[in-house]
Amino acid sequence: MKAISATNDFVIKFANVNGSGSASANELFAKAILRMGVPVSPRNIFPSNIQGLPTWYEVRVNEHGWLGRRGGVDLMVAMNPQTWDADVKEIEPGGYLLYDSTRPLPKSKFRDDIHVIGIPLTEMCNRAWTDARQRQLFKNIMYVGALSLLLDIDVDIIERLLGEQYKGKEKLLDANKQALHLGRDYVRDHVAHPLGLRVRHSDRVGDKIFVDGNVAAALGCVYGGATVCAWYPITPSSSLAEAFQKYCMKYRVDPATGTNRFAIVQAEDEIASIGMVVGAGWNGARAFTTTSGPGVSLMTEFIGLAYFAEIPVTIIDVQRGGPSTGMPTRTQQADLISCAYASHGDTKHVLLFPEDPHECFTFSADALDLADRLQTPVFVMTDLDIGMNQRLCAPFAWDDARVYDRGKVMTAEELEAGRDFGRYKDVDGDGIPYRTYPGTHPDKGAYFTRGTSRDPYARYSERGPDYLYNMERLLKKFDTAKALVPQPLLRKATQPTTLGAIHFGSTAPAMDEAIEALERNGVHLDTLRIRAFPFADSVADFISAHERVFVVEQNRDAQLRSMLVNEFGMDPARLVPVLHYDGTPITARFITRTIEQQVGAARQREADKVA
Repeated sequence: MKAISATNDFVIKFANVNGSGSASANELFAKAILRMGVPVSPRNIFPSNIQGLPTWYEVRVNEHGWLGRRGGVDLMVAMNPQTWDADVKEIEPGGYLLYDSTRPLPKSKFRDDIHVIGIPLTEMCNRAWTDARQRQLFKNIMYVGALSLLLDIDVDIIERLLGEQYKGKEKLLDANKQALHLGRDYVRDHVAHPLGLRVRHSDRVGDKIFVDGNVAAALGCVYGGATVCAWYPITPSSSLAEAFQKYCMKYRVDPATGTNRFAIVQAEDEIASIGMVVGAGWNGARAFTTTSGPGVSLMTEFIGLAYFAEIPVTIIDVQRGGPSTGMPTRTQQADLISCAYASHGDTKHVLLFPEDPHECFTFSADALDLADRLQTPVFVMTDLDIGMNQRLCAPFAWDDARVYDRGKVMTAEELEAGRDFGRYKDVDGDGIPYRTYPGTHPDKGAYFTRGTSRDPYARYSERGPDYLYNMERLLKKFDTAKALVPQPLLRKATQPTTLGAIHFGSTAPAMDEAIEALERNGVHLDTLRIRAFPFADSVADFISAHERVFVVEQNRDAQLRSMLVNEFGMDPARLVPVLHYDGTPITARFITRTIEQQVGAARQREADKVA
């Protein structure tokens, strides 16, 4: 049996039990490889309970820098008897299985086409420690030590990472180092090493940073000038609000007086949180909330008010599996339609689609500008895969001289000079009216904010012409947004082709890798990554320029495809859905296989016609 052999290019997966303390050990493993200069992309797949259910931690090691899930596992660390059979099944032929061999398992539990490494971890921990919790925790560090020798990982780096983690806690540091070396010693004395899979020092990380999207978005909100956050805890967005609070304590506290220059409110529910944000936006503050799909469902009435009353609001939706409670700790891109058209009646909202933590940072800051400029709710559509998993990305650019775009705000001086103020009047032809902040002038510039129909001067009106004027002006404003939002990015194939592909958000890393794999196999695609809604006119041009366009997304109902058909009146037959929605991040292999099957079937149909 030929063993898999690869250097700096493999997938390892840890199968653990939630609450066993494995997460920190698995992260230690990933960071050690990163410190060796080799790009890694870890993904934590965890259940929505506190402890006891299966959890997995998958690490993609790839010197070329591919950060999407590849599909398949080269080395499985199987520590959970509950999921043993499924975990062993995932291993690629010629791959490796590392398990706790304290209790012997029958031959039927293994495969003939993989290499098995048994280490009596429980037995070794029981000999070394008497405390039950220590035995559980140090078993995880022990298998990291074993892997360091099996994969040729620099143990000095692991020890330095432990030193950073337990700085000032020497007793814990010494115990962790002991566990690390117990694992190494066992491999050195009993197991042939290193394996065919190896890690070698490299310099492919460069100046990239390692951060998750929720932290990046929180920092982006600080950079973009947000001073108000109202939120209600919900997986997977809660850590975003918590990170915002941490950064506000660092950057939003007056150094002279110690006064907080921010307001963060954990509301009693999602409805209250969006209500607070709408109120803060009306008062002129830069305000946002962070939530997930179920929260958006509850917020729709206030979102509709903000749209119709034209109040700046930023909503960061960290999408998860739905509908209803769905899969709280799994990832999807299934909130597009619910957010794009949130609220009853004719409504359209601006959506931004970041692909990684770097764009989570920039798009969150930009969303606050767009909300003020357009006087409307703006959604940042991230998801669990981006939000809760650390990812290598370009460093953030921070400009202390950044000027916030507050949009059309009429001043007291302009009002005093007699300038005409119609709160809902389009004076520039872009659909965006002027607004005033509360208290701008003692007797000019005031208006009554309502969710009912009105005339251009904010006076209550149910006259058909007034309603039509307002609704058509809102559409004009939405059209104006096309030029203000992040524009789509085009990637041309290496040779002319009639085939295209559209994708967005967290599909990007796997999509980039799939495109290269498809080209090697003779399938050439022009690709367009959509970064915002409303869609730029160039999106329609791209579709029209190709006979067929694959639309890659992570939901069941092809929501992006539906929006493209709805907005452009496209022939649905031109848009071929490529859908992945089992809750795990899409893989390059899935995209490659699905598109090759579609292309092959189409070519066969053409051949049959000729015959």
